Amino acid sequence: MSYPRHLKESCGLPVFDFPSPGDTDTTPLPAADAVAWRISCDSYDSEESWTEAFARFAAAVDTTLVRAIVVGSWEEAYESGPEEIIGALLDARPRLPALRGLFLGDMESEQCEISWINQSDVGPLLDGFPELEEFGVRGGSGLVFPAVTHHTLRSLTVETGGMPAEAVRGVAASDLPALVHLDLWLGTSEYGGDAAITDLAPILDGDRLPRLRHLGLRNSDIQDEIATAVASAPVVARLETFDLSMGVLTDQGGAALLSGQPLTHLKKLDLHHNYLGGPLRERLQEVLGGAGVTLDLDRGHAEEDEDDGRVWRYVAVGE
Repeated sequence: MSYPRHLKESCGLPVFDFPSPGDTDTTPLPAADAVAWRISCDSYDSEESWTEAFARFAAAVDTTLVRAIVVGSWEEAYESGPEEIIGALLDARPRLPALRGLFLGDMESEQCEISWINQSDVGPLLDGFPELEEFGVRGGSGLVFPAVTHHTLRSLTVETGGMPAEAVRGVAASDLPALVHLDLWLGTSEYGGDAAITDLAPILDGDRLPRLRHLGLRNSDIQDEIATAVASAPVVARLETFDLSMGVLTDQGGAALLSGQPLTHLKKLDLHHNYLGGPLRERLQEVLGGAGVTLDLDRGHAEEDEDDGRVWRYVAVGE
């Protein structure tokens, strides 16, 4: 099992932790537009709420220059969603004219396991900040992602241990003409990842994603089905990088990648954390690596368990 890590950058800026109440007076603050600001409070027994931390931030920093905000842990994220946080951000819109990057739920496992993070309807954030260029969210429990139209969004990331099918369909039905980078961690059915391959069809068709150059459909227990669909997916021809990593990819899916449309135009194909056999790994390296495609075939921590004659395989990030 792997675990998501804190973001290190957003909108090309290094992430800086806005100090806790006890450190506010002793921690020098960078220029408002020099970093992406991570605002957090303790998940357990916090001395302040996230919205109180945000109020301190707004009083200490020239928010009119802030380009990126990373919402870290909030109080009792394993029980409570970010509705008040979303409200506070929307209320602050007039004071955030330069905001171009927003990430909701940047927590590591000791703060809150990814499958425990309670999320909410993120549509109002995309509607409320029409000039966003990067948006990301971590956590699938309670996640609502309605179909949206957004003309400036260039990067969309959804990291989950189980992404609800309705949210997948919302992303797929969104009109995102400027989107260059799309990364979805679909997860496993054990943690609410109930999407079917048909839910991904509009993404694979690519009609609403004319500028897409990177596609990640990963961390999925239907990775073989995705690989099979990729064999004839129109969107693939315009991609530069493709990420099918972190999931349950077996020889069935690997063979489909080789037998479908050519992938030799890709700059990189990421398949790390896989269940591919040695001969097929060699064949992928021969066909794609030999054509100049950078391949990541590292098996990582992908391990099989056998119980009563049944083989169990796991995604990289579940709980």
